[in-house]
Amino acid sequence: MELKKGAFNIWFLAVILFSPLLLICQSEKEFKPVIKWNITSQIWMRYSDLNNGSLIYDEPASEFFDISIRRLRIPVSSQITPNIYAYAIFGGNNYNFKDKTFSLDVLDLYVEYKFAKFLEVGVGKSGWQGLNRWNIRSAKTMMGLDSPLFTLNSVEKNDDLGRLFGVWLKGQAGQFDYRLTFNRPFAVTSAPVNAVNFANNKPRVKTSSYVKYQFFELESNKSAYQTGTYMQAKKVFNIGAGFQYQEKAMSDGDAKLESTTFYDIQHFAADSFLNLPLANGNAITTYLGFFDYDFGKNYIRNVGANNPTTGGGSDFNGAGVAFPMIGTGSTWYTQFGYAFKETEFLSQPMVIQPNIAIQHSSWDALEDNMTVYDFTINFLLDGSHNNKFSLGYQHRPIFDATTLQQKDYKGMAVLQYQISLK
Repeated sequence: MELKKGAFNIWFLAVILFSPLLLICQSEKEFKPVIKWNITSQIWMRYSDLNNGSLIYDEPASEFFDISIRRLRIPVSSQITPNIYAYAIFGGNNYNFKDKTFSLDVLDLYVEYKFAKFLEVGVGKSGWQGLNRWNIRSAKTMMGLDSPLFTLNSVEKNDDLGRLFGVWLKGQAGQFDYRLTFNRPFAVTSAPVNAVNFANNKPRVKTSSYVKYQFFELESNKSAYQTGTYMQAKKVFNIGAGFQYQEKAMSDGDAKLESTTFYDIQHFAADSFLNLPLANGNAITTYLGFFDYDFGKNYIRNVGANNPTTGGGSDFNGAGVAFPMIGTGSTWYTQFGYAFKETEFLSQPMVIQPNIAIQHSSWDALEDNMTVYDFTINFLLDGSHNNKFSLGYQHRPIFDATTLQQKDYKGMAVLQYQISLK
């Protein structure tokens, strides 16, 4: 396979970064480090009922069909010594008809040192953050197509797809699992205009933590990215709680002006997760979480994942497939999935897993509550996330731009194919 120059440069960078650590360990005859890697891609075929007034290159559009690469991930890792672990992820999101080029970005690049099972320390660019289980999760093992995106509450504002530079402590003690992180967000260069938004000042340290108690089998804490569903493979029941805090992260105007008011980010969450294999060979996966977000007065953000439009939008939601996903206020979020035992379907052994997710938010800036529904059916060939088809439908609310009341619902249907190569 021919590598483009950008992709070659990233692989060369990975070799340079990992090879010195491997050379250090060659004298340790009892330990042989190995570099592990794989490639995972999610390909979307999508039909969207677009928000009112949407434009695609200045042409009005009420509906649209497109094909895109929703995600591409290339994780590379190595246990350098019994106590030193290095990890990197290269990849990107949303490669579609709007751009002919797709660069592989360095999403994660860090090293960790293990003092004991209850204390590991890491440094670098990573997805290690606190607050809740789904703040950063495994894209490969997600039960739904894209839920729950609202947990990436600062995505692409002062982070890089949820990743930040920082230092973290993590560990497991008995049934307890914890993470405590200190991250430096990316600088914001655009000043807020007429509404509270991320401040264009010196970024303060973002402190966060998440602690969970595991009643049954212990989950791995090797990666920051929590598993979405284990199906029949693991019996897990956890409860957890966490927070995020960043001083003067938000403002209602230009940080240079004396009249500008600053706000701290103060988020709290509590949740539970259950994955339970059943006696009949089936399995259930369920999640329930409560989130209290405080970004400052009436902060609200419309987000449209992999949005196919280029502008427009006459309702509060804006253009394309966006809806008021993130804001100051409270949210209840739940998921439920049922995985049938492996069976023959279309002459192929597979696990079929229908599931539903509901986000119900009370945002301070809106007159009505915001509720979005996601329905998905997974078809896991050979019962594996490595080869998976998913058919999903999202039912999103539309809010009037003047009254800020809900006026309608619109939908988006996606057929996704996920392939993972090792």
